[in-house]
Amino acid sequence: MDPLLASWGTIRLLGLELADASLAEVAEALALRSPTLRFSYVVTPNADHFVRLASQPNSLLPYYLTAGALLLDSRVVSRLGRFLGLQVPPVVTGSDLTAELFQRWISRDEPVTIIGTTSRSVAQLIRTYSLTRVAHFAPPFGFEAHPQFIDQCVHFVQTHPARFVFLACGAPRQELLAHRIAQTGGASGIGLCIGAAIDQIGGIESRAPHWMRSAGLEWCWRIRREPRRLGLRYLHDVTIIPALIRERIGAQIGRGGVQKR
Repeated sequence: MDPLLASWGTIRLLGLELADASLAEVAEALALRSPTLRFSYVVTPNADHFVRLASQPNSLLPYYLTAGALLLDSRVVSRLGRFLGLQVPPVVTGSDLTAELFQRWISRDEPVTIIGTTSRSVAQLIRTYSLTRVAHFAPPFGFEAHPQFIDQCVHFVQTHPARFVFLACGAPRQELLAHRIAQTGGASGIGLCIGAAIDQIGGIESRAPHWMRSAGLEWCWRIRREPRRLGLRYLHDVTIIPALIRERIGAQIGRGGVQKR
């Protein structure tokens, strides 16, 4: 897969090579890539991604290993990693990257392709940024289990070329789709697996205040608003803590800081 951030190094964390680049650096590098180049994609793993990967590595890992770039999308993982003394890359969330691209790099008249989210969210995005050439396709719920629906998504991206293709289907559906588009061929541009970013930008889904995001407390905001849907998920995500501790111990062993018995 074409490396999208070749000018920057990576930092290995929890089994993934994550880009060692800031939000501004990532956005500029992606924006300057020729829109006619073969399709490549960006994945933004958060704590839930890492937990899923640990439990389903054989089925999910290929989606991440073939991505053009991986960006850390978790301030919680970042803070825990730093607390444990691990080297951690900059946090670049899918929502922040999406907003940065629309605010600074995407002109109102250039084509934009969106897969997923809702017509309401896309309409609000169009109004917010005065966009004139948005192509939107929303596959049915559960589309990932039906090859014909996946094929429809792939065909839509192939026939609606754009510099940026926003895949707003939620994990791991959007990663599966990005991987399939790349493997099928015939598409160009950069796919961005961005979850609910478009809903948040359009105001359809409220985002935590900036101070909460900066403090790594966005999960508190979200769980308060959707306790039933997110409560068990975030409880499950706590298993990332032992994984980080094991990584810290492994790093110490590798440096000779801990002796094997």
